[in-house]
Amino acid sequence: MTNWYNSFLILDRSALLVIVGTAVATLLIINVVNYNYWFNRKRERLDVMEADKDESECVASQNGSCDGAVEDAEKLKDEANKFFKKGEYDKAIELYNKAINLNPNASTYYGNRSFAYLKTEMFGAALADANRALELDNTFVKGYYRRAAANMSLGKFKLALKDFEIVCKVRPNDKAARLKYSECNKIVKQKAFEKAIANDDTSKSVLDTLDIQSITITDDYKGAKLLEDGVVTLEFVKQILEEFKEEKRLHRKFVFEILRQVKTFFLGVETLVDINIPEGSRFTVCGDIHGQFYDLLNIFQLNGLPSEDNPYLFNGDFVDRGSFSVEVIISLFALKLLYPSHLFLARGNHETETMNQMYGFEGEVRAKYSPDMALLFTEIYNLLPLAHLINGRVLVAHGGLFSEEGVKLSDIRGLQRNRQPPESGIMCDLLWSDPMGSPGRAPSKRGVGTQFGPDVTKRFCDENKLDYIIRSHEVKPEGYEVAHDSRCITIFSAPNYCDSMGNKGAFINLVAPQLKPQFVTYDAVPHPKVRPMAFANRLLGLLG
Repeated sequence: MTNWYNSFLILDRSALLVIVGTAVATLLIINVVNYNYWFNRKRERLDVMEADKDESECVASQNGSCDGAVEDAEKLKDEANKFFKKGEYDKAIELYNKAINLNPNASTYYGNRSFAYLKTEMFGAALADANRALELDNTFVKGYYRRAAANMSLGKFKLALKDFEIVCKVRPNDKAARLKYSECNKIVKQKAFEKAIANDDTSKSVLDTLDIQSITITDDYKGAKLLEDGVVTLEFVKQILEEFKEEKRLHRKFVFEILRQVKTFFLGVETLVDINIPEGSRFTVCGDIHGQFYDLLNIFQLNGLPSEDNPYLFNGDFVDRGSFSVEVIISLFALKLLYPSHLFLARGNHETETMNQMYGFEGEVRAKYSPDMALLFTEIYNLLPLAHLINGRVLVAHGGLFSEEGVKLSDIRGLQRNRQPPESGIMCDLLWSDPMGSPGRAPSKRGVGTQFGPDVTKRFCDENKLDYIIRSHEVKPEGYEVAHDSRCITIFSAPNYCDSMGNKGAFINLVAPQLKPQFVTYDAVPHPKVRPMAFANRLLGLLG
């Protein structure tokens, strides 16, 4: 019995081993088959993906060579870089476009084009390109810098800070990255502090706590002085223009008095100002000045000082970028007080708090005068009219037309303007929008406002019984541009913008009753050796 049982166990073990071995072998065979199947499937998918990648990375040239297209793209990029270095940003963008068409998956191309868009203030397009560059390569550090710069330009400092933080994590020993993060963090904290102490009551003013009469003038001050009653005279204006030309400063007591009077005046002005030009009279419209004081003097040299017989409209963006913005705005405000019914001032997108903080005006006022004066300028900018209507036939506004259809002049008249501009709507569009050649509307490359086509201009003019519109806001090679079947005119009065663009400046002369625009163009004149953006936020300089 025992021997039989032992034999059975031996046999049973042998059978069990056979069974187990067979099962293992079967599983191995199944796994090998499955592995080969899924490996082949994956390889097929990879082949397809690689083919798609090859196709997307290389749009073959007419010669049919993929390698040749990539090589051509590199040549176009290198050529674009040369134009960028010369400050010819539009040409650079054109060449980057061609390079991207040939090789749409090169992150550096988008990064470079983003930088060119930043230089031309197309912040929305710059942001889109930076995002695309990072989609293609999330280790592309310049992509984070470009995106941060675009977000900062749009006033989105917290988003910019996140990008600087990413760079610092990737490059913990990069001192430049840490410095950019630190500077941006200061801005975010400053904004948070300002928001915490902000008072929405617009009746409160810096002037409430300022006793102008108690400001003393020391004996060593030899500059221009207002009369005792604070009245601005022609002699005073001529004297400050001459003294500003010599880089002298007007005493802060007189600046504060001018600002006080100007604020009082604009509190009583409508959002849309009606201007009547008598028959046979000439009227001059100027565009952006951007702190280029010596070019402003040149306009007066060419066209005469403003007067009751020589009225002017300055269509916004008096300040920022150029480093003589204080001299420009004090001169224009003094002239406004001298000729309240014959010199008109409209708000531009740079007469806003965020732009002034970034592009130099706030820093310039603080450096030349004081922080409380910078706050007072902001109060006054909030009161500037948004548009002017000449003889009921020509609408003049800094930016352009609207993202929505059916806007009437009455809608503009009804705007509550005493505020910082919103990110959308009629007020935003009046300050930020741009015309385009194609019909319809499109998102703005600036990231704010809209682009509007010739059909939009025609409908707006027809519905509001206008001959045409005049706007500014864009650098033009000749200082002006006539578009949309002559119903949309751009005027830009800052020649060689930022000492780098090489453009002419221009102004428009209109004679009633025809109101046919006559353009006068001019080149930039020399100015003291103070670079543009000398007072701009430090972080902009760090970003290149």
